[in-house]
Amino acid sequence: MEAKLSLLVFVLGTMICCSFCNASVSLVGDPGMRRDGLRVAFEGWNFCNEVGGEAPGMGSPRAADCFDYSSSSLNHLVSEDDNKLGVGKPFPGISPSALNNTDLYAMEKELFLASLCEVADKPTPWHFWMVMLKNGNFDTKSGLCPENGKKTGPFPRTGRFPCFGTGCMNQPLLYHQQTAVLGGDRLRGSFNGTYELDAGLGGGIDNISFYEVVWEKKPGSGSWSFSHRLKTSKKYPWLMLYLRADATRGFSGGYHYQTRGMLKSPPESPNFKVKLSLDIKSGGGPKSQFYLIDIGSCWKNDGSPCNGDVLTDVTRYCEMIINPETPAWCSPTNLNACPPYHITPQDKKILRNDTANFPYSAYHYYCSPGNAKHLKQPVSTCDPYSNPQAQEIVQILPHPIWADYGYPSKKGEGWVGDGRTWELDVGGLSSRLYFYQDPGTTPARRIWSSIDVGTEIFISDKDEIAEWTLSDFDVLAPASH
Repeated sequence: MEAKLSLLVFVLGTMICCSFCNASVSLVGDPGMRRDGLRVAFEGWNFCNEVGGEAPGMGSPRAADCFDYSSSSLNHLVSEDDNKLGVGKPFPGISPSALNNTDLYAMEKELFLASLCEVADKPTPWHFWMVMLKNGNFDTKSGLCPENGKKTGPFPRTGRFPCFGTGCMNQPLLYHQQTAVLGGDRLRGSFNGTYELDAGLGGGIDNISFYEVVWEKKPGSGSWSFSHRLKTSKKYPWLMLYLRADATRGFSGGYHYQTRGMLKSPPESPNFKVKLSLDIKSGGGPKSQFYLIDIGSCWKNDGSPCNGDVLTDVTRYCEMIINPETPAWCSPTNLNACPPYHITPQDKKILRNDTANFPYSAYHYYCSPGNAKHLKQPVSTCDPYSNPQAQEIVQILPHPIWADYGYPSKKGEGWVGDGRTWELDVGGLSSRLYFYQDPGTTPARRIWSSIDVGTEIFISDKDEIAEWTLSDFDVLAPASH
């Protein structure tokens, strides 16, 4: 009797477990980063999410490391000649208009690399995890960046944007260590480099910028582990490094060209969660806006989907910053840095001038799109130059109000020395955040085409280093959704 009861308990437990497991499906091509045959790519951006100019001898700043793995051997799908392709060098499928245009060339090179890496799947094929590196220097005299999507001419340099002079918006040196089998039981590869074009890495990284992403895995078990390092320098005090899951079609966050990525179906609020393991070794100093999660999308102010028209498209971001040194700029005396209202998990709306109830310390900063026509005063508009189009940003901080969504509820959670596996109700939270929309228009569908983790070291006044490891990354939605 006891044995039968134990068997019944086991069977019921298995049924409950399986029911729970089948309650959700992964939206990424490589759920939990567990596939031995890796797909990973690299993209470099200047301040306004373009290329501007290629670094000497590096080719266009797009590269990939994609391979299939079987019987202890790797079949690489992208050659180093493919990765070194640069302006003026043709490849299959390139359009005549892109051949000698650095920005269009990079976009079409990404599509070409994706075609080499593509994995057939349903509902759509998928391509790669994306390492995104961005240089925050902006030479206002260059005329390279539009203002809220509008072409604008050069204007005098100010202290608002870092720039050491002509050439400060350059792309970096990029070195690729193609994935190989090490010691018979370990797969390892990497991208690394520096923005200082006259510096080699042989003498160390003192006084120069540096970035590195190393991926490792034991075949047949566990997740890929992506180890990141990002270092600023006097010449490059504002740098960003993220690992992204982007849409396999359409415009990913901050990008007005066709993109390729890992998200077979871009998630839609409120019906998705994000799971990941994050271990931060070094935070990058007080200016490091480390994003436990950053989601990006694009819709127009009237709620309609973006179509590539940079004058009317608006990039929308929601970013959870977990650096405990990041202050809340939103306050009762600084309402322009707060969203007009907050919505609780119980769907109660709290206006920002309700000083007794609004959770000011839950918000680092909110800024409105610069092309919005019906803004509620007081207002702070987002930087008009750092995206190809206008943008809207909601930056949140650890606070008890986010605990219902699985987000950090107090400062220090998930920070240095507190590595964790997170399961975040990103869909539920993002469905309740304030985003601007023109009065009387149909609410936008909040479909997120980019999800990433990493840091933005925001104009450091000394050399800073951030180091972190990311694994087990997944995006989950209800199976019936």
